[in-house]
Amino acid sequence: MLRWPAVLLLVATRLAAQRALDAPMDSSAVARVLALLKTSDSTVCDLAGQAISNSWGFPGEPRLLPTPMPMPMPTPMPMPMAMRMGIRVPHVRVHVRHGPAWYGGDAVVSGAFRAVLRDDNRCVRNIAARVLGRARSPASYDAFLALLEDASPGPRETGALGLGELDDRRALRPLQNALRDRDAAVRAMAARGLGEIADSSSIGGLANALTDDAVPVRRAAAWALGEVQSPQAIEPLSQALRDRSSEVRAVAAWALGEIESARAVPVLGEALRDPSPDVRRAAVWALGEIEDKDGVDLLLPLLRDRDPQVRLAATHALGEIESPRAVRGLGALVHDESPDVRRAAIWALGQIEDRSAVDPLGAALKDPDSETRQLAAWALGEIEDAAAVDPLAAALKDREPAVRIAAAWALGQLESSRAIEPLKAALQDESRDVQDAARWALSQIDDEDRSLRVRVRPKVKKRI
Repeated sequence: MLRWPAVLLLVATRLAAQRALDAPMDSSAVARVLALLKTSDSTVCDLAGQAISNSWGFPGEPRLLPTPMPMPMPTPMPMPMAMRMGIRVPHVRVHVRHGPAWYGGDAVVSGAFRAVLRDDNRCVRNIAARVLGRARSPASYDAFLALLEDASPGPRETGALGLGELDDRRALRPLQNALRDRDAAVRAMAARGLGEIADSSSIGGLANALTDDAVPVRRAAAWALGEVQSPQAIEPLSQALRDRSSEVRAVAAWALGEIESARAVPVLGEALRDPSPDVRRAAVWALGEIEDKDGVDLLLPLLRDRDPQVRLAATHALGEIESPRAVRGLGALVHDESPDVRRAAIWALGQIEDRSAVDPLGAALKDPDSETRQLAAWALGEIEDAAAVDPLAAALKDREPAVRIAAAWALGQLESSRAIEPLKAALQDESRDVQDAARWALSQIDDEDRSLRVRVRPKVKKRI
């Protein structure tokens, strides 16, 4: 038997999906769900609100730090015929943007949300503010501004949220003034709203907010400065790296990565010694975003960090910077105790494309995990060094078809005549996909002595 919260979530989700993208929602259904949410658990209300408003975060306050940090999954990267041959490629998350009618552009439906903007329930108020703000209706600005000027802090917080969602430059001055509100929740939401608008005129006020007594305000201010992405914010964010709260320090490091200025490298290097693994991980990620060669020597010691998530972030960052100086340290990680770290190190070595990585990647072709072996074959194909022919030829006999496919692709990338015989043998593989990959690889090898030139389109194999 379904529990009541599950039923409520189901109803909210069905409401979110009940119509075509540009069709108006049923106002009576909206009103019923909002009425139910008024009496629901706050967690359930937040989750249901995300379903209703198509929100990817900020259930009541901003999700200030991406978790996990945005970094590519270590999988075989763009590989000719990958989709046709069944090679796993990175998953893409699509954020569906609904039309104005879905968000409440219809006057009747807007009224259902507008009616609860002053409700006693904070979650319900904020759901309405998000939906109406994203509808971009002209009347919403005045409604949110009136809330921001209310005597009670609850409506003021909702007003700040709505103005941020509206993304209207007229809201800059009211939100900047709200950074001095007597209520910390209002100040935090005002900082969040300024981050949504991301205008450089807010840098001074947000920098001052980094000294606020309340941690949520300082955290929101650091996030907002990262969204503005101006070098003017480097100095105040550098100071925030010394904040007494590890949450604020982590967001400050993330924000410096968003700005992507080499000027931030030295202070981020200091943050790599922070006692908090979250701060170290954020600083590592930021150095990867900046992609400055001076970050390599700072990052290499983090490959031995005691926290596997920090090691994972360091491997990704070094792969982003693509310096051959990192190959030795990354090569050692192909034997790391964490499978995720091993795969990330292999991915990074493929990104760097230095021939000195052939030996550790050849060893990774013997990893017990088939995805790791597949990734190692991809990385060797990216490096395109003839020294990889023998380990890749051996991988053509791997027990997993996906590994054999990747090995055949990599040999095609190498274009070495030494790969011809192993690839010819792979034409007899029990897997049609491996056969097709071998044919494709043979077609890439330019060998004047052979008469066989195979150019075929492999069988299409759709993966959903």
